[in-house]
Amino acid sequence: MDGKLIVSSSPHISSPVKTKNIMLDVIIALIPALIASVYYFGPRALVVVCVTVASCVISEYISRKVMKRPQTIGDLSAVVTGILLAFNYPVGLPLWIAAIGGVVAIVMVKQMFGGLGHNFANPAITARIILMTSFALRMTTWVAPFAWRGTVDATSTATPLALMASGNTEALPTYLQMFLGERAGTLGETCIVALLIGGIYMVAKKVISPIIPVCYIATVFVFSAILGQDPVMQILSGGLFLGAIFMATDYVTSPITNKGKVIYAIGCGLITVMIRVFGSLPEGVSFSILLMNILTPHIENLTTPKSFGVTGKEASK
Repeated sequence: MDGKLIVSSSPHISSPVKTKNIMLDVIIALIPALIASVYYFGPRALVVVCVTVASCVISEYISRKVMKRPQTIGDLSAVVTGILLAFNYPVGLPLWIAAIGGVVAIVMVKQMFGGLGHNFANPAITARIILMTSFALRMTTWVAPFAWRGTVDATSTATPLALMASGNTEALPTYLQMFLGERAGTLGETCIVALLIGGIYMVAKKVISPIIPVCYIATVFVFSAILGQDPVMQILSGGLFLGAIFMATDYVTSPITNKGKVIYAIGCGLITVMIRVFGSLPEGVSFSILLMNILTPHIENLTTPKSFGVTGKEASK
């Protein structure tokens, strides 16, 4: 000891868990769904994912260079954004649109707000919504599973949510087919069992808390039943499991308190069902998460424990 007293600001406890470690665990958790997407929709699914990931990584590198900020492509967050965004694409989406989505997610939603930790909304979800409004037909042209093998006649079909919205319930897949992923939809949303495997892995690794996924899915189940819908079909349809497990749990855009997580998840579930049942769009997961992302700061302000002896207006300062 040299007798010097070192004074520094908090926190004073360091952790071996870094952003790169967390993102690597998320990538590992997404692999089962990636394998399922290639199995059902063919090799082009992997091409779409690779193009989107490349677009995200390159966009992050160039934007950080232009903004004269330290490079962050090594933390793998751009890779995670790219995979999640690609999982929200139909397999037949033109690759140039897939690449544009990566630019929108990284440059507009993430880097223009300061980079990782400063974005107000989930980049992948926001980019998907922007592409949905800009290229509606391309983003909603669905390919039947196994069409790439030539084992089915039709290469264009409707999603279960669209079938339910049109009243054509006779054409719906069975619960088992829905659970295994044998239905039309985006690349990463169809195979529920693969998403559950990834979710269980992240909970086991303590990457996420199960509060948001469980409360979100349970809310959709209960509220759908109250409104006279088939609750099992509702939770197995659309991108509910993908959104609840991998996107609603985003560290930056979801509450940090347990009470806040519950409120946030219930809000996501209620908005999802309201859009599905009463809205003009069959799916509401993306919009519900985006809306609750915006409300997250207010939820945290209401649910963060107050300092002892501090009440009222002083507690919000």
